[in-house]
Amino acid sequence: MGFSGWAAEAIEFYEGLEADNSKTYWNENKSVYDNLVLRPMTELLAELSPEFGAAKLFRPYRDVRFSADKAPYKTTIAATLEFGGYVQLSTGGLGAGSGMWMMAPDQLDRYRKAVSREQSGQSLAELLETLRAQAIEAGGHDSLKTAPKGYPKDHPRIELLRFKGVTCWQQWPPGPWLGKPGAKDRVVKLFRASRPLNEWLAANVGPSVLEHSGRH
Repeated sequence: MGFSGWAAEAIEFYEGLEADNSKTYWNENKSVYDNLVLRPMTELLAELSPEFGAAKLFRPYRDVRFSADKAPYKTTIAATLEFGGYVQLSTGGLGAGSGMWMMAPDQLDRYRKAVSREQSGQSLAELLETLRAQAIEAGGHDSLKTAPKGYPKDHPRIELLRFKGVTCWQQWPPGPWLGKPGAKDRVVKLFRASRPLNEWLAANVGPSVLEHSGRH
C-alpha cells in the first residue's frame, strides 16, 4: 500500500504515551503503534526515498543510561533521509526540517570562514531570508553568546557567525489533512525548498573528518 496519511488514533497514541510513558501502556497499545504510527511512516519514507534518499528510522526506545528522565519511550516517531531531511510525527503534528543541526569543530571552522567571506556569507544570508519568506523557520538552533574567537563583534553577519548549526524547520498542527495522502506534499515542498541550503552547506562545510574518530 502507498502512503495514505495518519489516522487520528496515531496522535491519540502519543497523547496517551505522554500521559503514561510505561512498558504497560506500550505493550497494551503496540498494535496501534505498529499499524497506525509506524506503518504510515514507513510508507511515507518509501515514497520519499527516490528523490531524497534512503531513510534511517529512529528506534522508539530512549537511551536512559545517562539521563535523569527514565521514561523508556520517545514521544515521537522520526527519521532522517540520506540526501538531507528529517521528518517527525508527534502530538504537535507533522514536522520536517533539513540542514546541519550540530556542527563538529572542523565543520564550524569551515562554516565561519565561509560566512565571513562576502560572496558565500551573503549567499547564505539570502538563502535563509528566502526560506523565512515561505513561512519556514530558518537559522541556528543554538548560538554562542558572543563572537567566535578570531572574528570581530561588529561583523555584518555576526548573528550567522555565532550559530553552532544551521537548519530550517516547518511544523503543521494535527488536522483532517494529516489523514490524507496529500500530507506528503507538505514534506516534499519543505525538502525541495531546503535544497539550496543543503547545497550551500555541502559546498562550504561538508562532512566532518572527526566522524570516524569517536565523535558523533
